[in-house]
Amino acid sequence: MTAKVDKDTCIGCGACAATCPAVFEMNDDGIAEVIKQPEAADFDSAREASEGCPVEAITIEE
Repeated sequence: MTAKVDKDTCIGCGACAATCPAVFEMNDDGIAEVIKQPEAADFDSAREASEGCPVEAITIEE
């Protein structure tokens, strides 16, 4: 599984970092970034973060 954040689309709401802090965090500019690719234990919360993104800036590829 691979997680990606479209930095041009991200509005910095922080929902992804709150939902899956093992994979996402907010950078100094207030934009989400992937800090590590999801491992098996993170799959469900990474998908939830992607589905919960209000601007669909997160892509999860199997």
